[in-house]
Amino acid sequence: MAAQGQSIVVPTDAELLQAQADLWRHSLYYLKSMALKCAVELGIPTAVYQLGGAASVPDLITALSLPSAKEQFLGRIMRLLAASGVFTTDNSSTDAIYGLTPLSYLLVDGITDDRHINHAPFLLTVTAPHYIDLAMGLATWFKKHEKTPPFDHVHGASLFEESMERKDPEFHKMAMKGLIVHDNFGVGIAMRELRDIFQGIKSLTDCCYHGDGMTAKAIAKAFPHMKITVLDLPQEIRKIPADGVVNYVGGDMFKSIPPAQVVMLKMVLHHWSDEACVKILANCKKAIPSRKEGGKVLIGDIFLDPSGPGYETELLMDVCMMLMKEGRQRDEKDWREIFMKAGFSDYKLVRRFGARGVIEVYP
Repeated sequence: MAAQGQSIVVPTDAELLQAQADLWRHSLYYLKSMALKCAVELGIPTAVYQLGGAASVPDLITALSLPSAKEQFLGRIMRLLAASGVFTTDNSSTDAIYGLTPLSYLLVDGITDDRHINHAPFLLTVTAPHYIDLAMGLATWFKKHEKTPPFDHVHGASLFEESMERKDPEFHKMAMKGLIVHDNFGVGIAMRELRDIFQGIKSLTDCCYHGDGMTAKAIAKAFPHMKITVLDLPQEIRKIPADGVVNYVGGDMFKSIPPAQVVMLKMVLHHWSDEACVKILANCKKAIPSRKEGGKVLIGDIFLDPSGPGYETELLMDVCMMLMKEGRQRDEKDWREIFMKAGFSDYKLVRRFGARGVIEVYP
């Protein structure tokens, strides 16, 4: 039965004309992604940086050794990217001068700054044909009864897993780099802005999903008194050199978690279904002491906030996750439900951290 609601209001002429323009914009949004991909593959953000942070299109043509016949076309791409906030633009001279914004700064290669990680691997992963094909076939996937993620359905392998490495080693390598970028960015910032959250913790287990130990090493450096353990799959632990500071344990968080005062899950749970998250969290609860003794689970993950400025981005990340894994991004109600099902008594959203939320969960 159709839902009962308000009667349809026929748009005005002005609204229809604006609607057509809006439809064009939505239909062609993908060209922004492809233009950005093109810019990164050509090395434009890095070239602008190396040219002192400002460059005209002729400057870029020369620096990148591109054919001079492409100058007008490159200008059109740069104009679009500047209008989208990827570059700044100064039109006061004959040739427009383009500069870096914080967004394009993240795509520069070769910056030595603990706040900077080149995000090109993430961009190139989610704009690769392996991923675009999933979105192209989304309507077909919806008509099938199976719940297998579109990535597994189309490619016959699971993203980030050994099955994909066997099928396409080159794409798997890029995807793993993208995952590391996605997970590790902001660690240095967190050690400065969220330092109070870690104060007083005596021991911490960092449960990772294909991690590299960077977060644990940063915490150990900031809090040398803290006993830190990293739990990850055995094949991932074997890749991390022993440093004598962090204890690296190969295992499975679905089976057991090394005990500690605090268990941390950073950018992990959004990869998993609600049912899987409840299992992981239940094991976290077994690994920590009572709340009175300082026991808690510390979660850093995307936190859907309909009233926040980044809501559309958060929803895009949710659909991104829907395409590739069984997980999803969650709002406060979703988080509360899995915490309670896992047997926890309370939780607190401690801080917003960009599009992510930092949550403490108490036994």
